[in-house]
Amino acid sequence: MAVNDRPPVSLELIEATEGSEPGGPGPEGQARMQFSVVFRGVMAPVLPQGTYHFTHAELGELDLFLVPIGPDSEGMRYEAAFA
Repeated sequence: MAVNDRPPVSLELIEATEGSEPGGPGPEGQARMQFSVVFRGVMAPVLPQGTYHFTHAELGELDLFLVPIGPDSEGMRYEAAFA
């Protein structure tokens, strides 16, 4: 992921959690479940809350809104939530 014309930053997907409440309706009116994903990156620099452009070798490109949720013993963690 490239940030503000800096070299790309690598984040590792470390957790995916399905919510217990249904989310909003899908494109065809079907029920959707809420979920969140947590990524881990290096401790510094910490990315501020915002939308970032991701590139993945298999999934292609997408934009995700990330929120820093604090460090663990291995690096800084970021969450993206879907409803």
